[in-house]
Amino acid sequence: MLDTLGDLKRTHPCGELRAPDVGKNVVLMGWVHRRRDLGQLIFIDLRDRSGIVQVVFNQEQGPEAHAKAEELRSEFVVAVMGVVVRRQKANPEISTGEVEVLATRLHILNNSKTPPFPIENEVTASEETRLRYRYLDLRRPRLHRNIELRHHIIFEIRRTLDELGFFEIETPLLTRSTPEGARDCLVPSRIHRGQFYALPQSPQIFKQILMISGMDKYFQICKCVRDEDFRADRQLEFTQLDLEMSFPRQQDIFDVIERVMERACAVAGVTAKGPFRHLDYQDAMRRFGSDKPDLRFGMELHNVTDIFEPARPALQWEGNVQAVVSPGAASWSRKQLDELAEYAKSIGARGIYIAKVTADGISSPLEKQLGPQGLKRLAEAVGAKSGDLVVATAAKEQIPHSDTSLNVAGQIRLFLGDRMNLIDRSKWEFVWITGFALFEWSQNEGRWVSAQHPFTGIFEEDIDKLETAPWECRSKGYDLVLNGHELGSGSIRIHRQDVQARMFKALGLSGEQARQRFGFFLDALTYGTPPHGGIALGMDRVVMLLAEEKSLREVIAFPKTAKAQDLMADSPSAVDATQLKELGIKLEQDGVVRP
Repeated sequence: MLDTLGDLKRTHPCGELRAPDVGKNVVLMGWVHRRRDLGQLIFIDLRDRSGIVQVVFNQEQGPEAHAKAEELRSEFVVAVMGVVVRRQKANPEISTGEVEVLATRLHILNNSKTPPFPIENEVTASEETRLRYRYLDLRRPRLHRNIELRHHIIFEIRRTLDELGFFEIETPLLTRSTPEGARDCLVPSRIHRGQFYALPQSPQIFKQILMISGMDKYFQICKCVRDEDFRADRQLEFTQLDLEMSFPRQQDIFDVIERVMERACAVAGVTAKGPFRHLDYQDAMRRFGSDKPDLRFGMELHNVTDIFEPARPALQWEGNVQAVVSPGAASWSRKQLDELAEYAKSIGARGIYIAKVTADGISSPLEKQLGPQGLKRLAEAVGAKSGDLVVATAAKEQIPHSDTSLNVAGQIRLFLGDRMNLIDRSKWEFVWITGFALFEWSQNEGRWVSAQHPFTGIFEEDIDKLETAPWECRSKGYDLVLNGHELGSGSIRIHRQDVQARMFKALGLSGEQARQRFGFFLDALTYGTPPHGGIALGMDRVVMLLAEEKSLREVIAFPKTAKAQDLMADSPSAVDATQLKELGIKLEQDGVVRP
């Protein structure tokens, strides 16, 4: 027979009892974490959000409570009344380790089935099992800490932006479909049959309209939804810090975000100090092979195309050849080199070309193609020393106006840096990436598309290249990167209607198409739009990094799987025919329309 809570009131959280509380009468409530029955003494570890405390049921001092404690099992929900006493032997592994509670009464508020995995910091259960029983997974102390950290980070961000004069303003969840980038998630309208709302991929247009509305400084912590194809560690729905400012210089936005990140990092005990480093996009690609470079270690790229020219007919590579030096890796085994080669091919490399530098000279399969002098030139060009491994690579696929060898070499750099333990995990290296191209070539569509979005500002001196040389147009966009992860991106926006019209034309949108997609925004631009700009930071990724987790799912309360499923709620799911009929929708399956 279960007990009722009645008027019983909790006096202390379990994890907050300390030595000064000895002698106090307390009422605790929580879950049975562990139970140990020693006959006359029964011990339970009682757990709530704040932590764990040991409770003792002594048969001599509290026979009724002791008898009831024999019924307890893992994850039962209980209320315990007792007195705080000092433990005979302190337990330094828990915060309450100096004390325990001698129970006088016990209320069993609910029982529990045996959980499918233990409620511990580390579990061996598969991620699928954990997500299916997410309500149990969230009881684990590690997940509690992550969710608490997330709360404190977001709270501190709100406080910081309020102090800086920003208004928090909510933008619509149901809006118009304006296809750009990923697919929209569509919501059919029952009232307006045959018409659809779209869930926001970002509040981009609305935050720009808020600047047109004179709000001056806006932010919100908002949910965004993007129907993207499968990509590792991405979420169908995610959380952004979204902000916009009127009349800003680029540096004004940087100053705001640096202040925000300084205080957000401090919540996690991480020291971040602005101003953050700046790196031009072309420079980042040339040196690190990435627009989100990990600056916690060196191993910069070297263009060695001219040295490899004699080997072009034999190796049949195209484009450029990039090389990196892996310090101390000349001793790598054939197995390790084969693993590196397989990885390189999986990321789009034509192959890898290696040279080992030792005290006895340079050994390499390339000797036949490059000769001893060519190998010597290669080692000198990349600054290789005795004991180093030179790894060169070329890309299998070539894309117009893009050096794909840099992307491949950049990923090989990260692979080697990780395997050689060259990355200083104690560092927090922020960097602003600027100077992006305004357009990028889409292989799938065979045309130029926005590298960011069609409202990104363009350098004034490049406006006349929109129609003639779009690949030369420079963007007023910028990204914030931390330890090789893109935290967010933003830009100074286009605020002139004539420039916006030319931008749409450069993207291949007719005036009619632009008006169909963005008509209300284009109308707003005609009413005195101020210069404005902003940024959006991915809060899930910020918290993931500060919590030192490797997956976004560890810092989101109810995440989707990599296949965009909610295993706990069994979503997405089919709906009944009545709902579909109300919406005027018929489903097509295997080419057949079903009523």
